Amino acid sequence: MIYSMTGYGKSVLQLPTKKVTIELKSLNSKSLDLNARMPSIYREKELTIRKLLADTLERGKIDFSIYVEATAEDTSTQINTPVVKQYIEQLRQVVDGDPIELLKMAVRFPDALNTVREEIDENEWELIQNEINVAIKDLINHRLDEGEVLEKDFNQRVAIIDDLLEQVMAMDPERIVGVRERLLKGVEELKDKYDENRFEQELVYYIEKFDITEEKVRLKNHLNYFIDSINSDDSNGKKLGFISQEMGREINTIGSKSNYAPMQQLVVQMKDELEKIKEQLLNVL
Repeated sequence: MIYSMTGYGKSVLQLPTKKVTIELKSLNSKSLDLNARMPSIYREKELTIRKLLADTLERGKIDFSIYVEATAEDTSTQINTPVVKQYIEQLRQVVDGDPIELLKMAVRFPDALNTVREEIDENEWELIQNEINVAIKDLINHRLDEGEVLEKDFNQRVAIIDDLLEQVMAMDPERIVGVRERLLKGVEELKDKYDENRFEQELVYYIEKFDITEEKVRLKNHLNYFIDSINSDDSNGKKLGFISQEMGREINTIGSKSNYAPMQQLVVQMKDELEKIKEQLLNVL
């Protein structure tokens, strides 16, 4: 089976005073490209999160986010009452204003508000970590669903290439006859005597030069290996990419050796299907 690198995972945790939302988004990338966004209180856990994501998601452009929404009175910022009162008294010595307006001015001054640094509650973090694992599983399931779509597309396109290859193989004897006739016609147009034995030797040479038997066999093997690899447990995009390169090499050689327009048309169709396969392989994990 294959997994796509594209996926989305989400999990929501409702705590007594806050709602914590974990989101994971994944796109294709040659390696692991991880971006993590989270409130400062959880920053000390970032390395642990990164290692977990690297071990479970392996590859792709990953965006990881933790969003916290307060659902009850729970604030780490408090008014520094003595300082604010002192500011108000000093302001009254400067201007005789409305107390509300003086208060508005006072709270804008330095040290009017105290921010108490929050510490991670380990019990709370354990719950959040469980939800991170839930979001990861959700993303992996999404990747698997996308991979099934890709697998179906690969099977269809490989089947098309295989069918075109069968047409090439069926056309090959006709091609050889055509090569022989063209060579014979070329010799006859010289309007000169020629050595028939020498002609037969040259004919054998050209037919061997244009022979595509090995390429047909190797391409057939590569097509089968591609399908076997998709169905294997260790299937991955890089391995499939290498196989597709070998498929392309054999298709190109068949095209260059064919020297026969109808066969070259089939080769063009095979190349088109292979390019679509390579394009989709960029999304395979």
